[in-house]
Amino acid sequence: MEEPTSGQGPEAAAGDATEEPLGSAVPQPLGVAVTPTGDAAVDAQLRRLADADHLPASGHLEVYEDVHRGLRDALAALDQRPGPPAPSSTTYDNRS
Repeated sequence: MEEPTSGQGPEAAAGDATEEPLGSAVPQPLGVAVTPTGDAAVDAQLRRLADADHLPASGHLEVYEDVHRGLRDALAALDQRPGPPAPSSTTYDNRS
């Protein structure tokens, strides 16, 4: 069997001019629907995720870290909200 003489081995095919180089494609939105949660802080963070749709993959990490930080802060804020009053710590002695 003869070796190809055109220099078009597997390595040459990888650099074919008809292929687009990696990372040169325009980012395409995923179109993932977001259902509002009813919590304004959480909903704002979920909307922020859509910003990643318009960035190359190298920019996604910054968005994801920002959203993670915002969701963590929203969760921590739940501990800061006043809740119902705690039961009284006064004990009653019925022996008298």
